[in-house]
Amino acid sequence: MNIAKVVVDVPASQTNRVFDYLISEKFLGAVQPGMRVIVPFGPRKIMGFVLEITNHSDFHHLKEIHDLMDVTPVLTDELLELGNWLSEKTLSFYISVFQAMLPQVLKAKYKKELQRLTEEALPEKLEEIFAGRDRMDYEEFLQRNGNLRILQQVIQEGLVEIHYQVKSKETIKKETMISPNKQLFFLEEALANLPKQAVKQKQMLLYFLKNPEVVSQKQLLSDLQTTRSTVKSLLDQDLLKESKQEVYRNPYKQENYPKTLPLELTDDQKQSIHPILRAIEKAYHEVFLLHGVTGSGKTEIYLQSIQEVLNRGEEAIVLVPEISLTPQMVERFKGRFGSDVAVLHSGLSPGEKYDEWRKIQRHEVKVVVGARSAIFAPFENIGIIIIDEEHETSYKQEDHPRYHARDVAIYRGKNHSCPVVLGSATPSLESFARAKKNIYTLLTMPNRMNKMSMPAVKIVDMRDELHAGNRTMFSRELKAAIEQRMNKKEQIVLFLNRRGYSTFVMCRDCGYVMECPHCDIALTYHRKNERLKCHYCAYEEAMPQLCPSCESDMIRYFGTGTQKVEEALQQLIPEARIIRMDIDTTRRKGSHEKLLNQYGRHEADILLGTQMIAKGLDFANVTLVGVLAADSLLHIPDFRAAEKTFQLITQVSGRAGRHKLPGEVIIQSYTPEHYSIQLASKHDYNNFFVKEMEIRKAFQYPPYYYLTLITVSHPNQVKVQEVVRTISQLLQKHLSSHSRVLGPTPAPLSRVKDRYRYQCMVKYKNEPKQKEILKKILDYYQDEMQRNDLFIQIDLQPYQLM
Repeated sequence: MNIAKVVVDVPASQTNRVFDYLISEKFLGAVQPGMRVIVPFGPRKIMGFVLEITNHSDFHHLKEIHDLMDVTPVLTDELLELGNWLSEKTLSFYISVFQAMLPQVLKAKYKKELQRLTEEALPEKLEEIFAGRDRMDYEEFLQRNGNLRILQQVIQEGLVEIHYQVKSKETIKKETMISPNKQLFFLEEALANLPKQAVKQKQMLLYFLKNPEVVSQKQLLSDLQTTRSTVKSLLDQDLLKESKQEVYRNPYKQENYPKTLPLELTDDQKQSIHPILRAIEKAYHEVFLLHGVTGSGKTEIYLQSIQEVLNRGEEAIVLVPEISLTPQMVERFKGRFGSDVAVLHSGLSPGEKYDEWRKIQRHEVKVVVGARSAIFAPFENIGIIIIDEEHETSYKQEDHPRYHARDVAIYRGKNHSCPVVLGSATPSLESFARAKKNIYTLLTMPNRMNKMSMPAVKIVDMRDELHAGNRTMFSRELKAAIEQRMNKKEQIVLFLNRRGYSTFVMCRDCGYVMECPHCDIALTYHRKNERLKCHYCAYEEAMPQLCPSCESDMIRYFGTGTQKVEEALQQLIPEARIIRMDIDTTRRKGSHEKLLNQYGRHEADILLGTQMIAKGLDFANVTLVGVLAADSLLHIPDFRAAEKTFQLITQVSGRAGRHKLPGEVIIQSYTPEHYSIQLASKHDYNNFFVKEMEIRKAFQYPPYYYLTLITVSHPNQVKVQEVVRTISQLLQKHLSSHSRVLGPTPAPLSRVKDRYRYQCMVKYKNEPKQKEILKKILDYYQDEMQRNDLFIQIDLQPYQLM
C-alpha cells in the first residue's frame, strides 16, 4: 500500500478531484487517511488531505509526498465520507468542505521564497533587491516594488527559482514546571549550607522537602511570593530542574462550576423525554422536533438525555446559535458535566479553539457545546445530537461550503444510529411541516416549567401615539410601565431590531439620501465619532454639515439605533440605569459576559439591545419586555420576513416572567394588524403555522417548493446581465416543465464593493438533474471565473435573499 489519494489545497473545478502520490520508503506505514500532507503540485509545494491509501494507480510517473503535517489523522474516516457527501450536496469543492471541518489554526499558511541559482549577474534592480543574498522572502520583493515581469523572465532563464513553503499555524501552549533535581537528603544538606541571607531560597527548598512533586513555576512563585531569580539560583546549583509541559488555554476564568443535579421533571417533560431515551437505549436513528414554549424546560431534557448517553460510554454534540452561547448556557452544561465539556464559539481566540478541538480529538471530553461548525466535532461514538433554537438561520453557512448544520446533524445521526433532537419554541416552517408529515417525531411542551402563565402581551399602535402628539420612540404605556417596574425594583428588557446610531441620513429639503459610493445601500450614522459607515464594504466618511446635492443645512439622520434609543431613554427617565448591548458594546472579548453579569447583579434597571438579547437569557427579576419597532423586519424583501418577525417577538417575549414574578410584554408597532404580530402576542404558533403555510402554498415557496438561488457578480453591469440571462436560458431549456425559472433580475443589494449583482431563482418540487446541469454551467464559466473576475454563487437552500 504505497499510493496515497490526495485532495489538494487549490479550490478550483479543475483540481476538485483526487491526485495520486507515491509514499516514499521513509513514510511507509506512517501515512493514514485523514492526515494533512505536503505534496509537490506544479512548481510549488502545497497542503493536501489524504483520502485513502491504495496499491494501484492508473498513472505511471507519480510524484512523492514531500512531508507529513500530522502525526495522527485530523479527520476521522466518518468525516472524510461526510465531506464527500457534503461536497456533492452543496456543489462545493472537496478542499473547502474539509477545511470547514477544522479549526482555523489547522489551515495552512503558504510562504514564498526566491532563491538565486547562479553567480551570473541579474538585472540591476534585482541585484539591488537581493543585496548579495542567495535567498529572500517574496513578500519583501513585493514591498520593495520588485518588477514581476523581470522576475518571471529570470525564472524562465533558470537564474532564480521560487520555493513554496507550507507553514503550520498551530501553536501548543507550554508551561514551565519545576521539580527537585536531587534526592531529598541532598536538598536537606544544601538547605543547611545556604547563607543566612538566602531566605527565599531556603523557603523554596523547604517547600520541595514537604511536597517533592512537579509544580508549575507560576504556582510556585505565587505560593512563595517570590521571583524567578530565586528559582534561577537553585537551578544553577543543580538542586532543581525545569521542564516544559503542554497545557490547554482556559477561555473561562472559572475553573470549577457549581455542580448541579438533575431536576424533577414535569409531566410535559416526562412525556417528551421518554421517546428520546427509548431511541438512545435501542440505538436507533430518529429525528425529534421538541416544540416547547419559552421557559418549558427544554434544556433540562437535553441535560438528562445527555446523561443517559454518557452512562452508555457515548458522546454528545449540542449546537446552540452563536448569539445564545452565553456564559449562562456554558455554566448549565459545565455545572452538570464538569470537565467532560468542550465549548466552541467565535468568542474564543484561535489558540483556545484549537485546544478545545484537541480535547475532543483526544477523547478527553464527552460533550461538545458549540455554534454551527461544532457539528463537525471529531467524535467517533456519538449517542445524541441536539440542535437548540433549530429555527435560527445562523445554522446555515452563507459561504463555501453552503451547508445547513441540521442536514449534517441528521446525516451523522444516521451514521451513528443515534437520535437527533431539534428544539424550539418557534420551529421553522420546514421542520414543523416535516413533523406534521411524520418525517420527524413531534414532541410538545405547551406549559412553562413552574406552572407560571405566559406573560401578558399588549400591542401599542404607534400611529395613534403620533396622532396624540407623542413624537418620542416610547409609547405613553411603555414609559409608564418602565417607571412602575423601577419603583418596584424590578428589571426591564428593551429590544430593538437595529444596530448603529440611526439608520440613514437624509436631506429634508430635497430628499437626498447619503449612499455608499461602492454599494447600493444607505450609509449608517454612528454618533460616537460623527461618521457614516457602510456595513457591507467598510467605506466611511464624515457626517456632512450641508446636503451634497442641494447644499441645504436641513440634513438629518432618520430611524432608530440602539445609541439613539439609549439617549432618548436617558432624557425621558434620567434616573434609569441602562446597559446597552449591541455589536459596538460587545466587540471586546469578555464584554458580553461582563455586561450580563452586571445586569444579573442588578447594577442596571434596563437592558437595551439588539438580537443578542432575544434568546437564552434567564433573569428572575425581569418582569417587563418592551419591543421597539417590532415591524422593521416585515419590510425586507424576503419571503421569510413574517416568520422571522413572529419568531423574534415570541423569543424576546419569553424573557419576561420566567420565575416567580409575573411578566408583561409591550409591543410597539406601526402595523399592529399584521398576523405575525397579532399571533405572536397570543403565543399562538399553531395558527401562525396554518396562516403562513397558506401564503407559502399560494406563492410557491418552501416548504411546498424547493428554491435554488444563483447570484452572479462582476464589475461590469452589462457582463453580469449577459451571464445571468444565459444561465436562465440554459436552466429553462434543460429543467423539466414543472420548474419555474425567475429572472434575471438585479439583487436586492444590486451593487456591493463596486461589483454589480444579478440573480435568477429556480422554484421546483423535484429536479433530479438540477445538480448535474448546474455543475456543467459552473464548468462552462470556470475560465472566466478565474481570469475575468466573474463570480457565480449557487445556493441550493437560500436563507439570505439579499
